[in-house]
Amino acid sequence: MLRRLVLPLITIPLAAPASADIRIAVIAPLTGQFQTLGKQVRDGVQKAVADLNAKGGIGGETVVLDVEDDACKAENAAAAANRAAGRGDVLVIGHVCYEAAQAAASVYAQSGIVLISPAVSADSFTDRRAGPSIFRLAAADRAQGLVAGSFLARRYAKARIAILDDGSPYAQPIAEGVRKSLSDAGIREARRDNFDGGAKDYDDLAGRLIDDAIDVVFVGGYQADIAAILKSLRAAKSAMVVMGPDSIATTQFTDLAGDRADGTLFTFFTDWRRVPGAAKAIADFRASGIEPVGFVLPAYAGVEIWASARASASDNAAIAAHIQKDTFQTVLGNVAFSDYGSAQIPAFSIFRWQDGNVVQVE
Repeated sequence: MLRRLVLPLITIPLAAPASADIRIAVIAPLTGQFQTLGKQVRDGVQKAVADLNAKGGIGGETVVLDVEDDACKAENAAAAANRAAGRGDVLVIGHVCYEAAQAAASVYAQSGIVLISPAVSADSFTDRRAGPSIFRLAAADRAQGLVAGSFLARRYAKARIAILDDGSPYAQPIAEGVRKSLSDAGIREARRDNFDGGAKDYDDLAGRLIDDAIDVVFVGGYQADIAAILKSLRAAKSAMVVMGPDSIATTQFTDLAGDRADGTLFTFFTDWRRVPGAAKAIADFRASGIEPVGFVLPAYAGVEIWASARASASDNAAIAAHIQKDTFQTVLGNVAFSDYGSAQIPAFSIFRWQDGNVVQVE
């Protein structure tokens, strides 16, 4: 089906005097272990709202931003979503963690609030979508696993590769994506295993991998467990290459793993600063003292998309319908959504930790 291209309202000056306020919210983890990512979301939204209001708002109406901290906790997210509904917020940009987003999604669906998450990647978030007003500007985890597996097939085709996961709804689809991608390349993994998250140490698991002469291990799980597995491997004098998903793209992982983090590979969302056409937005962010890393630009794009749809419709149901069917020009490039509300955008890239810094591999 053809989609019409909608230019972002954010770039169109509006001269009408302000007559009312339009309330939107950013809800993200601003405290806790994921606060770095949450603050990226907040920074992107705040800049987008400031830019929008500097152009006259929407039809002369000023956009007012409410900021809430969900700390990546389901109960906090649900409470914040209910407060957003009570205030009359018409858009929420946010939620980084799947559990928080899922807990809040039913509130948004029932109240008709448009949610655009720039971060949640769990397959089930849109596969079992709470309602037609739920969208995400992040590729599904299945894509993350496919990208990781394709990389391993290219770089380590002759190596003995193991795939592990903790059985969680987050990690298992990623690990299966790795397995599928390797299989598609004609490579069978040397070992496929599960582990229980939260263990004090993983010495036994590390020993099994070493005894099996594994060269490369992909670990689907969370940062604390992957750091502990890495520690056990290095304590056993193993130089095994360790790769993980986007859960280890946080400083908590490097804090836990220390120098052992060096060389650890991981998948993370494409560095949107490399997108052609984003140069002006990037310069504007830097001029305001913000480096637009991680979720900054996707969060900004979420406001752009909503503002463009809001220019064509005033009620939430119609706005959601426009977001669903149209293609939008944003700082990320052209963005359209699948029938399930998931953005059809470039997925993930490969990075590694080196001296406490994130280095893009490809």
